[in-house]
Amino acid sequence: MPRNGFTLIELLIVIAIIGILAVGAFVAFDPLTRFQDARDAQRWEDAVAVLDAAKVHQVDNGGAYATEISGLTADTDYMIGTATTGCNATCDVTIGATNCVDLSGSALISGGYLASVPISPNGTGSWDATLTGYYVNRSSTGTLTVGACEAEGTSSISVSK
Repeated sequence: MPRNGFTLIELLIVIAIIGILAVGAFVAFDPLTRFQDARDAQRWEDAVAVLDAAKVHQVDNGGAYATEISGLTADTDYMIGTATTGCNATCDVTIGATNCVDLSGSALISGGYLASVPISPNGTGSWDATLTGYYVNRSSTGTLTVGACEAEGTSSISVSK
């Protein structure tokens, strides 16, 4: 009488082939890099949103920056967040311990230019409302730069206008 079905060795070979294909697909898709790219994309979007909000506010107010931004020392990087000290957290740029700027109560938020102050996705650093993982710099020539404190897939993330 003939036997129907698979032998144990046939099943093991099929399972091994499926396992090898799964590992190959996992390595090819490289999920860690995809997650890093996604976090970097969010950082780019957030930096552009803050910069655009500040610039639109400036245009709407006769060339004047929001009070929090105009009060910054020129050519100095400031961590965006509600903290008043400890602002020199892990960041790609050098930030002084007390170089913090709180935009949460600024005209950017109350005027509807920015829905809320963005918080960087956690990568190597851990970010929250006190230290958002974003920094701002107003140059002596009036150029405003907003950047992310960490970048995982690129060397740096910053936008200027």
